[in-house]
Amino acid sequence: MEAAMGLMRRIHPKQTDTALSALLTLLPHHSSDLLSQVDQPLQVLCDVDTGNDFILCEYNRDADSYRSPWSNKYHPPLEDAPYPSPDLRKLEIEANEIFAIYRDQYYEGGISSVYIWEDDNEGFVACFLIKKDGSKTAQGRRGYLEEGAWDAIHVIQVGSEGEETANYCLTSTVMLSLTTNDESAGAFSLSGSIRRQMNSDLPVADGHLCNMGKMIEEMESKLRNSLDQVYFGKTREMVCTLRPPAELVPMRLPDS
Repeated sequence: MEAAMGLMRRIHPKQTDTALSALLTLLPHHSSDLLSQVDQPLQVLCDVDTGNDFILCEYNRDADSYRSPWSNKYHPPLEDAPYPSPDLRKLEIEANEIFAIYRDQYYEGGISSVYIWEDDNEGFVACFLIKKDGSKTAQGRRGYLEEGAWDAIHVIQVGSEGEETANYCLTSTVMLSLTTNDESAGAFSLSGSIRRQMNSDLPVADGHLCNMGKMIEEMESKLRNSLDQVYFGKTREMVCTLRPPAELVPMRLPDS
């Protein structure tokens, strides 16, 4: 299992599905662990009842059906499927409405979904998902990328720490892939993923959505900075080392 997880951390995001299917065939007794621990590129399905797209993941799946946060129905229909309690469902509806505004302001479009369910420790778990297709043929408003995808997964476990505070444990994963094919720059492909955790004890009086929103906003800022420094910064350094710009190359005097 440790070797399998090490392999999945190093695999190209576009090959995650193929690699995971192969591992499930080789390690059927670890299937539940692999499906719960391996983050896959997010997929999208349309809710035929509302006409809204929603994101598919392990947190809204039961058997081969996925629950829509808009209609609270499984697609395809599933009997005896689990649903959130009325209070959590109310919180889930509000979270989806607020997170859609956050998505439009920060991502200029894309698709978002929020799922909330009870856990075994008298608390609840919330999963915030964002998928942005930045390719010029999809939702990319600038059209610079031949292909481009940003998948963000934020899972927050909320537990009570008393009457006035609650503990929030946030685990965030971002998967990024982009491809350019320009006459001046040529073909270029970059992809990778990053995961971080954060724990906070916050006052319940501010509201769970407010507390979770602040943590996600702060975490996404840190993840974007890390990606910029690790992936883009390192790529710029290597390119400039191998093929420095002409103005940086010292002029050589002709040999006498």
